[in-house]
Amino acid sequence: MGKKNKQFVEKITAMEDDFAQWYTDIVKQADLVDYGPVRGTMIIKPDGFAIWERIRDELDRQIKATGHANVSFPLFIPESLLQKEKDHVEGFAPEVAWVTHGGENELNERLVVRPTSEALFCEYYSKNIHSYRDLPMLYNQWSNVVRWEKTTRPFLRSLEFLWQEGHTAHATYEEAAGETEKMLNVYTDVVENYLAIPVIRGRKTEKEKFAGADYTLTIESMMHDGKALQSGTSHHFGSGFAEAFDITYLDEKGESQYVHQTSWGATTRLIGALIMVHGDNRGLVLPPRIAPIQAIIVPIAQHKEGVLDKAYALRDQLKDFVRVGMDVSDKSPGWKFNECEMKGIPVRIEMGPKDIEKNQVVLVRRDTGEKEFVALTDLESRLPVLLEEIQQNLFNQALAHREEKTSIATTLDEFKQTLEENPGFIKAMWCGDVACEEKIKEETQATSRCIPFEQEKIADTCVCCGKEAKEMVYWAKAY
Repeated sequence: MGKKNKQFVEKITAMEDDFAQWYTDIVKQADLVDYGPVRGTMIIKPDGFAIWERIRDELDRQIKATGHANVSFPLFIPESLLQKEKDHVEGFAPEVAWVTHGGENELNERLVVRPTSEALFCEYYSKNIHSYRDLPMLYNQWSNVVRWEKTTRPFLRSLEFLWQEGHTAHATYEEAAGETEKMLNVYTDVVENYLAIPVIRGRKTEKEKFAGADYTLTIESMMHDGKALQSGTSHHFGSGFAEAFDITYLDEKGESQYVHQTSWGATTRLIGALIMVHGDNRGLVLPPRIAPIQAIIVPIAQHKEGVLDKAYALRDQLKDFVRVGMDVSDKSPGWKFNECEMKGIPVRIEMGPKDIEKNQVVLVRRDTGEKEFVALTDLESRLPVLLEEIQQNLFNQALAHREEKTSIATTLDEFKQTLEENPGFIKAMWCGDVACEEKIKEETQATSRCIPFEQEKIADTCVCCGKEAKEMVYWAKAY
């Protein structure tokens, strides 16, 4: 490796030495974000936003396919409106940003910069739902929200972030329950089949559920350092918000009923998950289905006659069936190779004078570094297959890592030892008492991630208190 190329990679701290610094280095060196002028804010740069657009577009497609319509609600919420749902307000109070002045004039009522939009949607529903014929009301919005976090990190936890938030109203509790599970299935599909990240599906405990929800469903994923990341949540509100905001409808018998609501969301923290699940010490590794550029052509000895012409012709040949880019800058081939790796582009296509003579190209995989010589006549058939092989390999690697980082504990001492020796998911039985949940967090910093849908009976007794156990829970330290 040349001196310049070596320096290019040395800008990344090895994940084995300092995982947090490695993450920050990747975010910066891959040109995904810059820091905003306010602490904890971020400027998402073109390469970072292109990844978000790919995630957003697939989520948006599936959200619309399930019957939801996109809307846009205001950024500001009057304080009196937010105060209508007590549990909800208490849950968000520490993270709320307030607007107290408009121009030079103090406002008569403080405004909240939305941390989430339940209050706004509820106010709208209370005025626009009258009859069972108005139901279900299935809305989604793509927006930004503000949560005044104490500790921030780009994508994972920032003062302002991008997301989608779905808000729906239904005639019955059962219909809302079906909606809650349906949208969790959408998140599962996007995260597993597009981001190549395996997830654990389950229900949050009462302590960890969304403020004001009847219950919360979640998908949890495992990062390379053994910490968990909540990757999408879907909440069933029951009729709690409807009662607080007086959202009623007349049923078919002409009797007044409260609606039952749901809310669900996924955020730009999914980009953080991509980095921490698939990235390595050379940079990003992007799954082909979500990568903005799936393959990049790097002409070798491009100053020689005919090389660039062939490269452009190849790009035109490929652009109809893969997302293809090309690097014709005056940087050295070695620099270009390292830059492609840093940006996580799934396949590099090398083509120089000797390859042109042989009517071939060299395909280099980002996930394994393997090289493959492919005839130009076979490229249209081989490249899509190779991209699918990479996609599956990344999922398989992430799944194998998660399994390696998943342990079982039957006592609190065993729990602590396991968390120290093999940080990751710990499967352990729980009695259902919040006191045990809080004790585990206090003594280990691990939190309950979810009560999985697929239950296992590991032991008869609670891992913390030794009393009769009710459920198996996944525990982990988390972002």
